[in-house]
Amino acid sequence: MPTLLYRLGRLAYRHRRRVLALWLAVIAAVVGCMLAFGGSGKLDDTFTIPGSESQQALDRMKTDFPAYSGTSAQVVFTAPAGHKVTDPQEQAAIHNAVAAARSAPQVAKVVDPIAAHNVSADGSTAIAQVQYEVKASGLQSDAIPKLKTAVAGADQAGLDVQVGGNAATALKGSDGASDVIGLGIALLVLSLTFGSLVTAGLPLLSALAGVATAIAGVLALAGVTTISSTARSLALMIGLAVGIDYALFIVSRHRAQLAHGADPEESAALAVGTAGSAVVFAGLTVVIAMVGLSVVGIPFLTVMGLSAAGAVLTAVLVATTLLPALLGFAGARLKPRQGSRAMRREQALTRSDGRPANAGERWFRLVTRRPLVTLGLVLAAVGALAWPAHSLRMALPDNGTAPAHSSQRLAYDRISREFGPGYNGPLLVLADTSHSTDPTAATHEIVDSIKALPGVKAVSAPQSDPATHSALIQVVPTGGPADQSTKDLVSAIRGDAATIQQQTGATVGVTGTTAITIDVSAKLNAALVPFALVVVGLSLLLLLLVFRSLVVPLKAAVGFLLSIAATLGAVAGVFQWGHFDQLIGVDKAGPVSSVLPIILLAVLFGLAMDYEVFLVSRIREAYVHKRQPLRAVHDGARYSARVVTAAALIMISVFAAFLRTDSMMLKQIALALAIGVALDAFVIRMTFVPAVLALTRHAAWWLPRRLARLLPDLDIEGERLRRRTESGESAEVTESAEAAEATVHELHPTASR
Repeated sequence: MPTLLYRLGRLAYRHRRRVLALWLAVIAAVVGCMLAFGGSGKLDDTFTIPGSESQQALDRMKTDFPAYSGTSAQVVFTAPAGHKVTDPQEQAAIHNAVAAARSAPQVAKVVDPIAAHNVSADGSTAIAQVQYEVKASGLQSDAIPKLKTAVAGADQAGLDVQVGGNAATALKGSDGASDVIGLGIALLVLSLTFGSLVTAGLPLLSALAGVATAIAGVLALAGVTTISSTARSLALMIGLAVGIDYALFIVSRHRAQLAHGADPEESAALAVGTAGSAVVFAGLTVVIAMVGLSVVGIPFLTVMGLSAAGAVLTAVLVATTLLPALLGFAGARLKPRQGSRAMRREQALTRSDGRPANAGERWFRLVTRRPLVTLGLVLAAVGALAWPAHSLRMALPDNGTAPAHSSQRLAYDRISREFGPGYNGPLLVLADTSHSTDPTAATHEIVDSIKALPGVKAVSAPQSDPATHSALIQVVPTGGPADQSTKDLVSAIRGDAATIQQQTGATVGVTGTTAITIDVSAKLNAALVPFALVVVGLSLLLLLLVFRSLVVPLKAAVGFLLSIAATLGAVAGVFQWGHFDQLIGVDKAGPVSSVLPIILLAVLFGLAMDYEVFLVSRIREAYVHKRQPLRAVHDGARYSARVVTAAALIMISVFAAFLRTDSMMLKQIALALAIGVALDAFVIRMTFVPAVLALTRHAAWWLPRRLARLLPDLDIEGERLRRRTESGESAEVTESAEAAEATVHELHPTASR
C-alpha cells in the first residue's frame, strides 16, 4: 500500500491542475444531483422497525383507521386565573379555534376537547387532539406554523395556547453557525501547530471539499431513500473532523520533510505513501465500524452509519488525491522559514543530547517514570467518570427535553402537570375481532382486561370499524413515554395477547409513537453487547496485523473499553444526573438517547484506532531501530505527540460546536464524541498507553514465530518505503511513477507538470 500511495501522491502532485479540475467536476455533479433529486426538504426523522409488532399494527391502521395512522399534534388551552375552559367565553373561543384547526393544511381530524371531556380536574386546561394521515416527515413545512396560526385566535379570549405533540417535535440538525465555530477553532489550532496560515489553510480547504461532496451526496439520496436530519448532521460532524485530521497528518509529515531539505515533489509523494497509509487504514476502520451499524436491523441507524461512512471514505479519497495536488500548488512555500519557530521545532527533533525535544516528550517521560502509579491514577480517574454509567437509563428523545421556552415543551409540561405524564405518550391498541363470535363483546372484554393492568391511568371508549371488524383503543399510562412503568405496561398488554385470543378469538397489537420508540430502544439495547464484542474483536485483529504484537492490541482494546465506559458515565452525569447541564443548554435531566451508545462505539472505535496507529507506529519504528523499549516510547512521543494533540483538539472543537443544536439526540452525540475523543487521546493514548509500554518493555513487541509467519506484514507506516528512499534505492518506485506519468501524457499530450 505505501508504494501505491507514493505513486498516487506523485502523480497527483505533477498533474495538480487536472486533479483539481476533476474534483471540482465531481463536486459540481454531486451538488447538481442534490438540487435535482434530493435536498434538505426531503429529510425524514421517523423511527421505525419494519416487521415489529408496533409497525405491523401501524401499517394496518393506515387501512382501518387512516386518521389515526399518521402523526398527531396536541393543542393545549389554558384558561386565565380565576376562569375555567368550560366557561361560556372560553368554551366559545376553544370551539372557534378547533373549527379553524380543521382547515389547517393536511389535518385529517380534530377532536374537540370539551366534547371529548379532555379537560383537567380543576377545569383550567383542555387538550385538543389534531390527527394527520401522514407521518411527521410527510408534513408540509408550513403545516405546524399554520396550525399555530389557526388556533392563535383563542389568545384574544385570554387563553394561553401551546401546540405540542409528536408533529411538533423538533429534531433539527446544526444551524450552520456550529460549522463556522468548529472551523474557526480548527483554523486557530492549525495555525498554532504550523505557525503559518497558508499551511493551516490546506487541511481546512481539503476537508471542506470532502464535506461538500459527502453532504451533497447524502442529500441527493434523500430523494430515493429515507435520510434523517441526524444522519446528515452526523456525517457533517464526522466528515469535517476526520477530513481536517487526515490532512493534518499528511501535511505535518510533508512540512517536516521540507524542513530537512527534501524536494517538494518527493516529499509530497513520500508523505502520502507513509502518513497516507496510516490515514487509509484509520479511515477504513471507521468505515467498517459505521457500516457495521447496518447489522442492527434498524433502518434509520443503518442510514446514519452509511452516511457517516460515506463522509469518512470521501475524506480519505480527498486526503490521498486532492491534498497532494494542493501541495503541488503550494510548492516550496510550505517550507518553514529559517529562524522561525516552526523551523526551530523541527530542528529540536534531531536533538541527541538526551534532553526532551518538546512538551509531548516531557509528558511521556513523566508518565513512564512510575508506570504503575500512572496506571493506578488513570484507572481511578476513569472509574470515577464511569460510575454514573451503572444507572444509565436510555430512551429516544421526546418533547420533555425540548428547549424550555419552545411551544412543544410548554405544552408537554402543562399536560404532565394537569393531566399526568401518560397523556404525552398514549398507547394505541388495535384489536382484530374478525374471528370473534361477538366482536362488540370481545372489544369490551379487551377494554376491561387492559383497565385491570397496573400502570393504566385511563382507557378511552373504543372506536370500531364494522367493515374490517377491528377496534382502536387508546390507553393512557400512568408514567411518561420514557418511564419504565410505560415499558412494563406495553409488555403486559402483549403478554396478555395469547389469553385474550383464547378467550375472545381477537388478536391485539400495541402501537403508536410511544410503543414504536420502546421497540426501537429495546432493539438497540439488545444489539449493544454483540456489537461491542464485534468492535473489540475487530480492533484486536486489525492491530495484531498492523503492529505484529500481542500486547499492543490487548492494551488498545482495554483502553478503548475504558474510554467508552468513562464517556458513557460522563454523559449520564450531564444529561441524566444534571451535572453541568446548564452549560450546554440543557434545562431538564432525562434519559440518554438509545442511539448514543452504539453510535459512540462505532465512531470512537475508528478514532481510537486512528490515534493508536499514528502514535504507536512511531514508537514501534524507534524500537525496531534501536531495540531500547523505554527510549522508543520517548522518541515516538517526540515525533507524534504534537500532531496527535492538535488532531484531538480539532476533533473536540468540531464536535463541541454542535452542542448549540436544539436536537437533544444530536447534542448528546456531540458531547459524547467530544468527551470520548478527549479521554481517548489524552488519558488513554498519551498516558495509559506509554505507561503500559514502559511496564512491559520488550514483551510489548513480542509475537510467536509461528503466528508471525502466518500474518502478512502490512507496513502501514511505510517503513520499507522510507528505507528505500533514504538509501537511494527508490529507482523502481520513481520509474513506475514516471511510467504512469508517461501514460497520462500519451492520453493527454497537453498535460502540464
